Amino acid sequence: MKKTGLVLEGGALRAMFSCGVTDVLMENGITFDGMIGVSAGACFGCNVKSKQNGRAIRFNMKYAGDKRYCSWQSFLKTGNMFNQEFGYHTIPYELDPFDFKAFKANPMEFYAVATDVTTGFPVYKKISDLDENGPDNGMKWLRASAAMPLVQKVVQIDGLKLLDGGSSDSIPLKHFENLGYTKNVVILTQPRDFVKKPNSAILLMKILLHKYPNFIKTMQNRHEMYNEQTKYVFEQEKIGNVLVICPEKSLGISRTEKNPGELKRIYEEGRKTALDQLEKIRKFVAG
Repeated sequence: MKKTGLVLEGGALRAMFSCGVTDVLMENGITFDGMIGVSAGACFGCNVKSKQNGRAIRFNMKYAGDKRYCSWQSFLKTGNMFNQEFGYHTIPYELDPFDFKAFKANPMEFYAVATDVTTGFPVYKKISDLDENGPDNGMKWLRASAAMPLVQKVVQIDGLKLLDGGSSDSIPLKHFENLGYTKNVVILTQPRDFVKKPNSAILLMKILLHKYPNFIKTMQNRHEMYNEQTKYVFEQEKIGNVLVICPEKSLGISRTEKNPGELKRIYEEGRKTALDQLEKIRKFVAG
């Protein structure tokens, strides 16, 4: 029996598009054997495993403009633009509780991707327990997966030094295939014709991240890696192994968008895209 997978690209708050898609999937009872998320794809995608439809758009609309959530003030004070205490503790434990028990009880496998800054290679972590006090260091792995270079600190877990998973494996379809997931829905936050260009901040990275030459090399080549991955994704779609869901055109928001109306617009675009393809998605997953 083929294992079905859900693969979520990152893109920071562009991932509100993905949240719109996954909420529609949850509402219509479409489930998967496993999912893998990168960066925001992991941070927001975890709500699929906890079965908390609507949670990601709700707390992002409420707190995206809050200086405690994402701001230069937070960066200057803590070294993290996305505040780790507020985003990974205060929100999920106090303000908009995450259902840790439901996450743990759901048999769907969940993986997050981070990048080892020492080697420049991706690290894949299976997370069964997201509680920050649990054995998986789950919440810390989410933080590592989404730790954008230059504006977030390196996250240290189990002797590893980690940053954003999108740096080394933006669309981890091949890894999921290697784990036995041969039928995958891939949600992208860029349109089909998007071509990534070389990183414009590479010179600044060479200065501020000079201790990690392998990571800098990875970032220098990231656009090539990304473009090769999207090519592979669409090739697999033509064969019938993959179903791609992505926006028709550029979403037109920044990675740190603070306007709740814009976040809702992107979320609704994701919902519409999923609803328009609902029967196609249902048949693909069930087939």
